[in-house]
Amino acid sequence: MRKTIRKKEIILFAVILAAALISWYFLSRDRSSKEYASIKITVSGEDFGTYSLGEDQVIKIGGTNTCRIQNGQVKMIEANCPDHLCIHQPAVDERGGFIICLPNEVIIEGIPLEHKTDETDAGLDGIAG
Repeated sequence: MRKTIRKKEIILFAVILAAALISWYFLSRDRSSKEYASIKITVSGEDFGTYSLGEDQVIKIGGTNTCRIQNGQVKMIEANCPDHLCIHQPAVDERGGFIICLPNEVIIEGIPLEHKTDETDAGLDGIAG
């Protein structure tokens, strides 16, 4: 005996397929417009630069240090300081954090994404009196 596909089964399949395609569209669109956190590098107290964690790159810092941004994290990979403690510090990512090389006066500061506020929010977190 042969089974036939009923009209209700075809409609159900079409609805499921449409929902899957719509979900895929919105998820892929969000990924392409994703914002990334950034890092700020200072050398001897002066700004060296600000870089996005969304772009993989190697940054030479003032001829003394080198850091690598890869997969949304930054890590110190080279330093000419005697102790190399900065190389062994954990990576900085979108949650923020610091990598510090005291002998060379290099600071890498992770700057997390801030939540966007609407125009009516004054940005105050206390009561003025």
